[in-house]
Amino acid sequence: MLHAPSMLRTALCCYSDRVADEALELEPLTPFAGRRMEQAIAAVRAAIDDGRMKPGVKYSVYQLAEGLGISRTPVRDALLRLEEVGLIKFEARQGFRILLPQPKEIAEIFAVRLALELPAVRKAATASDPTLSDALLRQQRLMRDAAAVGDEHQFAHHDLGLHDMILDAADNSRARAIVKTLRETTRLLGANTADKTRTLTDIDDEHAPVIDAIIAGDSDEAEAAMRRHLENTGRLLVAQALRTEASDRSVDEIWSAVV
Repeated sequence: MLHAPSMLRTALCCYSDRVADEALELEPLTPFAGRRMEQAIAAVRAAIDDGRMKPGVKYSVYQLAEGLGISRTPVRDALLRLEEVGLIKFEARQGFRILLPQPKEIAEIFAVRLALELPAVRKAATASDPTLSDALLRQQRLMRDAAAVGDEHQFAHHDLGLHDMILDAADNSRARAIVKTLRETTRLLGANTADKTRTLTDIDDEHAPVIDAIIAGDSDEAEAAMRRHLENTGRLLVAQALRTEASDRSVDEIWSAVV
């Protein structure tokens, strides 16, 4: 008996891969030391960001693989991953369509992050651990270096590392794993405020009071600073999603109903 993922892969193999609504122009992927699936995911996200792939338009696995110059196997694997987080929707025997993240979905992600990361940062601030303080400052320097040269990829990597470091200091492995998954989902959905509503330096500046409060052992300020950072990020992302779907709903309406 086939498990669900295997059944889905089998179904994908039977798609009429050449069926698509419009042409798709993509640059072939360059040689890559890592997994082709990850590179294909990045290529889809870039194509959505710059408008080469549009929400609602039907594309095919064959079309995408041909455009990227790779086999259909890593393309299918990438699309299955993107389907898991809700960025695409498969249509039996007809390919797939791009979906945009819904404002409510983004608010829900940040509601969970607030519930998990605020207690974690309070606990980290009470640790009075010089090793943690040094590690946080090193991570901050890495973020600032990436921001200074406009390296969004490295900045996001170090940003994730900083939040993960705080959760690790709180000694809650389950919360740490959940937040990591939520952040990955947000990344794959393309929900990112960098260079859209704020710069990398702006984002870095929001982390500074969190780090300072942890080092000072001020749990109240650490929690307050983390709340400001997460709520600002979440609300900006909800606003972006609302603009994309041309909705007449407000950020406050969605945020207050979920968070």
